[in-house]
Amino acid sequence: MTRILALRAAACVLLAAFAGLAFAQAPYPSRPIRLVVPYPPGALTDILARAIGERLGSALGQPVVIDNRPGAGTLVGAEFVAKSPPDGYTLLMATSTTLGISPALYQPSPVNPVKDFAPISPVGTVNFFLIASPSFPARNVKEMIDAIKASPGKYNYGSVGSGSPHHLFMEALKTQYGLSIQHVPYKGTPAALSDLVTGRLQVMFADATIAVPNIEAGKVVALGTSAARQTTLLPAVPPIAATVPGYDWQAWQGIVAPAGTPKDVIARLSAELSKIQAAPDFKAQLTKFGMEPFPPQTPEQFAAMIAAEQPLWAKAIKESGAKVD
Repeated sequence: MTRILALRAAACVLLAAFAGLAFAQAPYPSRPIRLVVPYPPGALTDILARAIGERLGSALGQPVVIDNRPGAGTLVGAEFVAKSPPDGYTLLMATSTTLGISPALYQPSPVNPVKDFAPISPVGTVNFFLIASPSFPARNVKEMIDAIKASPGKYNYGSVGSGSPHHLFMEALKTQYGLSIQHVPYKGTPAALSDLVTGRLQVMFADATIAVPNIEAGKVVALGTSAARQTTLLPAVPPIAATVPGYDWQAWQGIVAPAGTPKDVIARLSAELSKIQAAPDFKAQLTKFGMEPFPPQTPEQFAAMIAAEQPLWAKAIKESGAKVD
């Protein structure tokens, strides 16, 4: 009897081992993937995530389910993903705010952008336009700097809040040139734009969805763009870097997984996302969103970029005096 029981026990162990081996060898993915978006439904990041999720799901043969988890400057969603199992079935639609600005702004931060995530691929970039009221006496960045220096404290610039890219990008210019221009925060870009058009506000940074149609309509004046790379949306508008050496700021969007996610899973996802980004229809959709394709990067390059940005965002936050609203 003892021997029979021992044999049965051994058989159970073998069956469990084989079951575990079969589970471990199940091809990825074998079930739906959750893509966490740390923004509310309808936001640009949410719309982009759904466009990517649809294509990625088709490529992988499993649905990609969008899970909106906004809050705390996008850190609610980021923390959820950071604490999820590193198995490739929970991903984060990250942005430069999520893995750059907010961890420096919200202290102590619930996530470490470098240690808590396995970067997969950037998918798009938002090149902000520096725009001015037609009544402002400047038609380029140099003239703007000269005008502000000539009348310290006279002019105002708008943003969508303390610590936003709109705020930090202008503060970087202020710091570099010692400019005296007042910051006026707004609850939304439309309100700031309205004051810019009427001349109550003189300058502001705005993303392409707001800036481009108003520039083309002649309602505002384009002074330059935040990224050093020439924009493809309005090629006639020069980068601010053409006047201000070293000036290079942009808001990117990308996908990351929890730290510890298997390298083969990261490689598979990266390869599929690269194919998606190369597709003409996806590039056209990015343009519609006011975005531009990000130069191709390996997961290692994306990780290096995120790490390199950390001190830059921290410095910008500190110098601007930005606080959580």
